[in-house]
Parts: sequence; C-alpha cells; structure tokens
Amino acid sequence: MEGDVKLMYGYWNKIIRINLTNKTSSSESIKEELWRKYLGGSGLGAKLLYDEIKPDTDPLGPDNKIFFLTGPFCGTNIPTSGRHAAVTKSPLTGIFAESDVGGSWGYELKRAGYDGIIIEGKADSPVYLYIDDSKIEIKDARHIWGKDTYETDELLKKELSPDVQVMSIGPAGENLVKFAAIMTDGKDGRALGRCGIGAVMGSKNLKAIAVKGARSVSVFDRERLSKTIRDIAPGIKEATVNMTKFGTSGGVIGHESYGNFPLGNWKVGRWPEGAEKISGQKMAETILVKNYRCKGCIIGCGRVVKIEEGPYKGVDGAGPEYETIGTLGGLCLIDNLEAIAYANELCNRYGMDTITTGGVIAFAMELYERGIITKQDTDGLDVKFGNAEAMVELVKMIAERRGIGKILAEGVRQAAREIGGLAGEYALHVKGLEPPAHDPRAYNGVALSYATSNRGACHLAGFTHGFERVFAMPELGYDKPHDRLLIEGKAEFVAKMQNLMGVFDSIKLCKFMLQGGLRISTIVEWIKSVIGWEDYSFEELMITGERIFNIKRMFNVKCGISRKEDTLPMRFLTLKRKGPGIMVNLPHLGKMLSDYYEYRGWSEEGIPEESKLKELDLI
Repeated sequence: MEGDVKLMYGYWNKIIRINLTNKTSSSESIKEELWRKYLGGSGLGAKLLYDEIKPDTDPLGPDNKIFFLTGPFCGTNIPTSGRHAAVTKSPLTGIFAESDVGGSWGYELKRAGYDGIIIEGKADSPVYLYIDDSKIEIKDARHIWGKDTYETDELLKKELSPDVQVMSIGPAGENLVKFAAIMTDGKDGRALGRCGIGAVMGSKNLKAIAVKGARSVSVFDRERLSKTIRDIAPGIKEATVNMTKFGTSGGVIGHESYGNFPLGNWKVGRWPEGAEKISGQKMAETILVKNYRCKGCIIGCGRVVKIEEGPYKGVDGAGPEYETIGTLGGLCLIDNLEAIAYANELCNRYGMDTITTGGVIAFAMELYERGIITKQDTDGLDVKFGNAEAMVELVKMIAERRGIGKILAEGVRQAAREIGGLAGEYALHVKGLEPPAHDPRAYNGVALSYATSNRGACHLAGFTHGFERVFAMPELGYDKPHDRLLIEGKAEFVAKMQNLMGVFDSIKLCKFMLQGGLRISTIVEWIKSVIGWEDYSFEELMITGERIFNIKRMFNVKCGISRKEDTLPMRFLTLKRKGPGIMVNLPHLGKMLSDYYEYRGWSEEGIPEESKLKELDLI
C-alpha cells in the first residue's frame, strides 16, 4: 500500500483504512500492478488478507480485518456492475471468507471517490461510519445498537440524508452468531450472507457504514464502452426473461424434478407437490408485488413480496430467493411459502445467512427425528420436518442465542461437536460451511467445486451447474454443456470455471450475465474501454482468475487446509438419492480430485507447487 495516489481510469486508487481502536482514518493507494494482478473485489481482498492477517488470528478478535472492495466496473454503466465484496477470516470456518452482494452500497461508495474500505481494530463502544465524499466520520451508534437492519437503515436515512446508502448488521451480528450477515438496501434485503462476516463486524462494535457520493467514475473510452453495452443488452434481457418474471426461485420445480433441489437434510429423493407450492411461479401468483433490481441491473431477479393477512401478516420487502426457498423450505420440508417469506424477512432483519440458517434447522430436525435431541432440548418445540411454526421460532432462537439456538448459532460443525454422539453424521458441511441448495449428487462439477472451493461448500465459486445442463461455454472450449454426470475432463472444466468466477467476483459483475449470453471476450473489451489497458487479452484474464484462486488457497494452506479437507459429507458420497426422473449418482470424488490437483499444478496433498506459484507471479 502506498500513500501517494496515482490517478487511474476505472479506479479512484483510494482505499480508506479505518482503525476503530484509536478512531483514526487514512486514505491509501495501491500500485497499478496489483490492480492489474487482482482487479479488485475478492481478488484484491484475498491478496490483502494474505499479506495482513496471520493464520492464528482470532476471527472475532481485534486483529482480524474486513476488506470491503468494489471493482473497476462498479460506478460505470456496465449492467450489473453495482456490486462489492467483503473478505475476512471466517468465524464459522476459521479460514478464508468472502461474500459478494449487489444492491446500491458499492455503487455509492465508488461515487464517493473510493474503491474500498479496510476495517481494523475494535471500538470500545458501538459506532458507525459515515462517508460523504471526502468527509469520513466515526459516529456513536449506541442509539441504533440492538435495532434490526431495516430499522437501522430507516433511522440513519432520517439522521443523515435520504440519499445515503446503509450497510449494517442486525442483532445476529451483535450476538456473534457465527453465520451473521451484513445487509444493505434496507427492506430490499441484499446480503453479504456467507461465512459469518456480520459476526466479525459485530465483534468490532461496528453497527453500520453509511455512504453518500456525487462523483463520476473516470472511463478511458466511454463512447466505445456504451456501444458494446447497447449491442449486447437486448440479448441479455431476452435470454433472462424467465428470471425477470419468476426470480431465481423460478427454477425450483425443474431442479426438484431431477434431484438437484435439497430435501429433508439431503436424505429425501422427490417432493414435487411441495416444490410446486414454494416455487417462484407460485410466488408470482400469490405474494409477489414487484421486481427488485440491483443498481444498474437489466435482469431484475429480485423479489418484493407482501403478506396482508394470516399468521405471517406484515411481511413487506425482499422475497425469498432460490437458495432460501431451498434451505428454509426444501431442506426442512416446509411447503408453506408465506412461512418461508416470513422466516426470510426475519433473517434479513436479524442479519443472518439464510443458507446456513436453513442448514442448521434441518440438522436439528433430523436429530429430533432420530431421538438425538428431544423436546427437553428444544424448550418444548416439536422440531419435526415440515413444522413451519417450529422453523420460524428456531430462526428467532438462533439470532437471539436462546435455548438450543445458542448451540445452533455456532453452525452445524460445532453444534454437532457440542451435542456429541451420532450428531456428526447429520451435520453436512464442507470446511465448516453448510452447502447451498444444489445437490452435488446431481452434478459432478458441483461436487468437485464444493470440495475445493476456498470458502467451503459454494456453488458460486465454480457456478458450474448451469453449464453442466443448459449452457455452453465455447470460449473455454465447451461448445455444449459439460455432461453433469461425466467424470473425465470434469477437473479441467471446474478449474476453468472457478478461475473465471474469480474474475467476476473481482471485477464486479453478476454471474447471471453469463446465462444471458455475455461473452468473455466482451469482458476483455470492457477492461480496455474502462481502464485503458489496451494490451489486455483473454489469456491474461484467465491467468488472473487462476492467480486469484491460488492466492485464496495459499491463505487457507497457512491456516492448515490441505487434501484432507477437500472432501464432501459422507451422505453425498454414500447415500443414493432415488426417485422418478433421478439418475442415481454418487460422485467419484477421488478420481476427480486427483485430476484436479494435476491440472492445477498442486501436490498430492493439495498444496500449490512452487513452480505454479512462480508461474502466477505469487512468489
């Protein structure tokens, strides 16, 4: 990091460093070569984490840091580029953590003249940050401590300005729930959801970051950029029309039909009637009010829902997305869409990851079903699969750390250790992170990507599922979808997709753009138009993605990660999922992992070889 600022196109080359312990702030710049090597977002965040955080750092201690970073496309008129990432050491997994979000906050930070914020230290009492262009203030937050994220957004807008964009934690983050989220955009409920980054923010007594800006990002060739956007935007809108109509949960019925939708803590085969009741199509017919669009989005997959009568009356805001429907719904066998929408709103208000929340509740339901826990452990709750009232109450108990919620707030891995006995058999996670709503038995690429993702079980690290069933990726050498049950060549396919996704998470683009037909060559053209790197190539972009993936792996290696953690829960490897229309498959992880290490240039133990690190300019 440097003190002098070098002006660049696409970047302000200014990052704010906030030390909460001594209540100071400073502005720093980064060498252009680092921007080029890591782009921004989670790529640059991973590099800074690797350089600044020791492997034995307590994730909830003052020495941990949070890196909030945008990318060069954020603040331009490139569709879906209004995004930012957060990187830290996870309190849930103890290793590399990243989360990515759309909404408006990242765009507003860029308009304020900054590419990111580094948070370090710990305040001695609750505070929030206010950034208004060049003005940076650390303000007293005792009056909003304890408020939920919707209330916090409303109060800070009244206190500061209606134009301010707020990113905040709720009571779950304050209570150090290990999978607490950071929320933005008020009732529209955009989430930095995974890995417990909200708990890190809570451990620092940092309630919120409010930002307002009025500056325009400098672009190298705006006319050239605008032309490429005009050329592709209509095609993307047309290709994603169903996502606009039904949101991400429009895929629930289809995914359930061939065994991809999670059911009953991953042990149930089919559930067609239940899936139909909680689908995006059913939502559109019943509680949907309108679409929500992140800043600059041309797709509009976000849902806005309202419930005006019945036991869940009062829900008014962000509707549940596919992952939430899959975890709070399918995993728990809850077929009450209104109950799921209410639980989703509770998670948003408390500031809690819906994926892990659904995972820990389904885990508890299976333990209850098997007699490992009883009503004596659950404060009298009948925690059985399908009990919507119990699911909703458990959300509250977890966020407030009441009763069994105190144990479940640690995530399934630690909860299973505390409960003991056979509980570990039913605690599904990879490296401590609960799986999202895609079954790795339905896609071998998802299986391999879950096992090797740097933050734990993650479908977004490789984003392979769509390209194993529907979409082609000719620029990576795949003129048709890569057969989802294929083993040969799967390792190379997954590694290439992971590298590409590393670019998306760093340059700041929504991955749904790929499903709309965005070409990699267009991204290269945008880099030239926005930043002015005229010699930038397809090859450099893919090498950058590979470098980003490897720097994340190297941080994990420092934390003790190796081949032994690159695995899947035994249920995914040994329990056959059966039912009409399901092609029974158990992932051949050993073969794929061996091929993967060889392709990656890693050792038998899953450690990047010195020659690979030199090739990627990492040593």
